[in-house]
Amino acid sequence: MGKTLRFLIPLLIFGALVALLSVGLMRDPSAIPSTMINKPTPEFSRPDLLDPSKLVTHEVLRSGVTLVNVWGTWCVSCRAEHPELVRLAEGEGVNIVGFNWRDDRSDALAYLRNYGNPYSVNAMVGDTDPLIVNWGVVGAPETFFIDASGTIRYKHTGPISREIWDNELRAIYEQLEAES
Repeated sequence: MGKTLRFLIPLLIFGALVALLSVGLMRDPSAIPSTMINKPTPEFSRPDLLDPSKLVTHEVLRSGVTLVNVWGTWCVSCRAEHPELVRLAEGEGVNIVGFNWRDDRSDALAYLRNYGNPYSVNAMVGDTDPLIVNWGVVGAPETFFIDASGTIRYKHTGPISREIWDNELRAIYEQLEAES
């Protein structure tokens, strides 16, 4: 029995590892839960990207349904989603507030000049800024749906494409619009 057990234990360990890996591979990597859902937006006050003498505060998120988009020029996925954000802002009238994260201001301004500016305002957010921690941001791009009362209602991790907007996010946005 000793020899059989010596061969059986590694086989059982291997089977358990395969099962754990299989479960992990079946999960959606963009479905990162947020503890901020249905909570008020954290208070903040950060310099505006276009005019650093002005401040962007949490009050800007209490004037209707708003999308808060965390982005940076260094972020490849942010570049992929940018045309869709421009389309949403210009073509559908979606109010988008940007959190420009870990960027050089001149790079961010040049980027918006070259590719369009979908943001009604853009807060400059540093690399280790508590604002990012308070919102529970783990990477870019991340987009939060804020209702008219300033409550975070949904978080989308990853780039927003036309397909994702049409098939998943539009319904959430329209529901929030109907509630306000």
